[in-house]
Amino acid sequence: MVMKNGTTFRRITLGCWLTLVTVPGFAEVEILDRVIAIVDQDVVLQSELQDRMTSVYAQIAQSGTQAPPPDVLQPQVLERLISERLQLNMGYNAGVRITDAELNEALERIAANSGLSTIDYLKAIQQDGASPRDLREQVRREMILGRVQQGNVMRRIRISPRELDNFLESEEGRFLTSPDVNIGQILIAVPSNTDPESTAVILKKAANLRDRLEQGENFKELAIAFSADQTALEGGDLGWRNLAQLPSVFIAAVKDLEVGAISSPVRSDAGYHLLKLYERRGGEQQLIEQHFARHILLSPNQIRDTDSTVDSLEALRKRIQDGEEFSQLAKEYSEDAGSALNGGELGWSTPGLFVPEFEQTMAAIALNEVSRPFASQFGWHILQVTERRQQDFSDDIMRNRAENLLRQRKYQEELQVWLQEIRDEAFIEIKSLSAS
Repeated sequence: MVMKNGTTFRRITLGCWLTLVTVPGFAEVEILDRVIAIVDQDVVLQSELQDRMTSVYAQIAQSGTQAPPPDVLQPQVLERLISERLQLNMGYNAGVRITDAELNEALERIAANSGLSTIDYLKAIQQDGASPRDLREQVRREMILGRVQQGNVMRRIRISPRELDNFLESEEGRFLTSPDVNIGQILIAVPSNTDPESTAVILKKAANLRDRLEQGENFKELAIAFSADQTALEGGDLGWRNLAQLPSVFIAAVKDLEVGAISSPVRSDAGYHLLKLYERRGGEQQLIEQHFARHILLSPNQIRDTDSTVDSLEALRKRIQDGEEFSQLAKEYSEDAGSALNGGELGWSTPGLFVPEFEQTMAAIALNEVSRPFASQFGWHILQVTERRQQDFSDDIMRNRAENLLRQRKYQEELQVWLQEIRDEAFIEIKSLSAS
């Protein structure tokens, strides 16, 4: 096997997956594995599909939802594997890497969400029969997928000043203090360039699904069986979202929906959506915690690779912990021209002003603590929060928050379109499937 871009390179012939077992008098061929899908110059193997099917069935059983038969579930799972393979290969080819330090921090957050230390969490994983090594690789893959999606989708999104003004002046702009909603969705995809007659057939399918839901069928079971959205295997759950963060077509459908009710088919660029409102909460104006932060930015280059960049930031972090001035080191070493001359100061944060990695780190670290190195689309950073305060919404805060919400809304719409585009552009050949 040849290693390419950090993954096993699978451009092989089927014969490579056959082994001869010698038995007295004759030779018997035993098939160890087989290719079930060719994805550009990569492949998806039967064993991968079987492993993911096992995992998905376990998740469905744990949720208490009835799983569809394998011949219904297999195509859904295979499509997820194909989509992931395309995105992972894009990430590897673009040089996206997750360091062990980033991975450890992610596992710490996952463990903390379960109320456990990392060690206790990994022990619990082992007791459930799972492998900590497999868990690390799964988290690493999910982090790469997140970065690939962010990097490719966010650059497609533009918010003009006029668009922002129109939003703030509209009825939708008043949803900035709107309630949070817990919703699920079923997406019946409409491929690009679908003719009106075929579109009408797809709409009828969505309407028939809604009738089945109104008659009492389980929403999550139908989502697993029929939804084309990335959340299908999770029963279509979108989780808690602020109403204003949803795509505009979702807002119109959900804002007056009763808890437990299901919307009529909602049209978007991706297709027709059925939305179920599980819960609604809040909506009152709240104080916003602001952070006064400063940072030091270093970016990998032809001379300094990623590991060396992280090591350099770790060395600067140690010097600050040993008593050297953060501001002086920022002036001397930071590659952020906009803040270096000010000692790395970024000023007071407002919601949506900084990239998500910044906001997560600012919220997580203690006052005056220097963070471990973390990555963003701009490079690698260490960050320090020197002050915090609670602020009411001001016009500036409202404007920044509105811009962030518009980006998030467009992101959800653009993500599905982009995923469909990269699949359409790829060479995909699916072999015959057999029930697992």
